[in-house]
Amino acid sequence: MLIIPIYAKASNKYLSAIRLRILELSQLQSAPLVGQIEVDESYFGARRVRGKRGCGALGKTIVFGLLKRGDKIYTEIVSDCSAARLQSIIRGKASIDSVIHSDGWKGYNGIVDFGYKKHFRVHHGKNEFARGNAHINDIESFWGYAKIRLVKFKGMNKKMFNLHLKECEFRFNN
Repeated sequence: MLIIPIYAKASNKYLSAIRLRILELSQLQSAPLVGQIEVDESYFGARRVRGKRGCGALGKTIVFGLLKRGDKIYTEIVSDCSAARLQSIIRGKASIDSVIHSDGWKGYNGIVDFGYKKHFRVHHGKNEFARGNAHINDIESFWGYAKIRLVKFKGMNKKMFNLHLKECEFRFNN
């Protein structure tokens, strides 16, 4: 068997081209999610040493996601997790016929007012993670998968983060 050496710089160039194509494909697939939709936000970045926690954690990248149970996930990097920002993404990516599942974050207040059938919450702060069919375990599973996958890079350029995130989304969806 013939082994051809491929240098790291060349392989990174090819992988970046593949990730860019994955990003383009994810932008083309813009059909709204319909059904049981889980929504959640997550923070990506260096481990907290002694800093701010929760929304706006210093130096972290905020990612918002919508997951149709048993199907696909959609992720988007957001600048903040305000109600206006998160609800505009939900309205753009989740069909009005959907049932929304979220955690107790106040940014999800008023989702039913936009015409969604139902909105179920679980309150992690009250040590509640599932109540019957009301849970966000599937999207939490994706966050765990993405973080384990991305930590292997031992840091990356912030400009490349979206490409790596969309690769995780693609792998999870396919």
